Amino acid sequence: MAFTASDVKKLRDMTGVGMMDCKKALTEAGGDMDKAIEYLREKGLATAQKKAGRIAAEGVCRTYISEDGAAAMVEVNIETDFAAKNDDFRKFADDVAEVVAKENPSDIDTLLTMKYPGTSKSVADMLQDRIQVIGENIKIRRFVRYDTGITAPYIHMGGKIGVLVNMEVSDNIKGSDTVKELGQDLAMQIAAMRPQYLDQSSVPEEEVAREREIQMNKALEENKQKNLPEDKARMVAEKMVEGRMKKFFEDICLTQQAFVKESKITVEKHVANVAKDLGGTIKIVSFVRFETGEGIEKKADNFADEVANMVK
Repeated sequence: MAFTASDVKKLRDMTGVGMMDCKKALTEAGGDMDKAIEYLREKGLATAQKKAGRIAAEGVCRTYISEDGAAAMVEVNIETDFAAKNDDFRKFADDVAEVVAKENPSDIDTLLTMKYPGTSKSVADMLQDRIQVIGENIKIRRFVRYDTGITAPYIHMGGKIGVLVNMEVSDNIKGSDTVKELGQDLAMQIAAMRPQYLDQSSVPEEEVAREREIQMNKALEENKQKNLPEDKARMVAEKMVEGRMKKFFEDICLTQQAFVKESKITVEKHVANVAKDLGGTIKIVSFVRFETGEGIEKKADNFADEVANMVK
């Protein structure tokens, strides 16, 4: 019985096994899908399907800068912190970042079809290979890529946090060590201070309106204790809200934050000072901060139950 490329893909989707092994299994089984699955199970390969349902909330963030200046960052997840330190796993994450930087995939599905560095396999095939070798579910969760301007990468806590910050820099100062240092300082600032937006204009209007309403209601409630006339209470509240909104933007906007190395000035002012000293222009265009596992609901197993489940 003959089989097609779509049959190979179907078997891979059903079992989680790499494409080459699926092709071999279908060849051995004469194209019979059930027999191919049995073949893979007998060879101890059809285990990734079970692993694929397990929560992968640990892992690493890795970055890669190509020779032409394209910069990429990926988050690759795995089930346990112990396995996240595995050299094979970390090399896989590094190689995936390289593929993103060099090949510019549009999304995860496209990335999975691309050739894995130094092999004839796809990223998807190598992903399944690593699942088999390491014995835990692995997922490429997300990536980001910049191919213009100057991009500074930063990895913190062994890969728990990753940052890319992209800057537009005038040609006369692009090669400056001071610009490179600025990029690193900004990336470290983003890692430590967790800004959500680049600047005040980047904050969605509805979020600003919601925060202003919260602060106004809070201020009016506080003024009730002062027994002020209603009109005066609102005037006082409005002044209180202005101060609190300023603090709100300072907390969530990178350029409004106090610069970590010199808290008396903002990030915006520090960047302007560096550009002025160098005789050029520098503009922060964008940044991305990944923190491994953020937003993923981690499974909290009872240890005794876990052991019991292992011996069933």
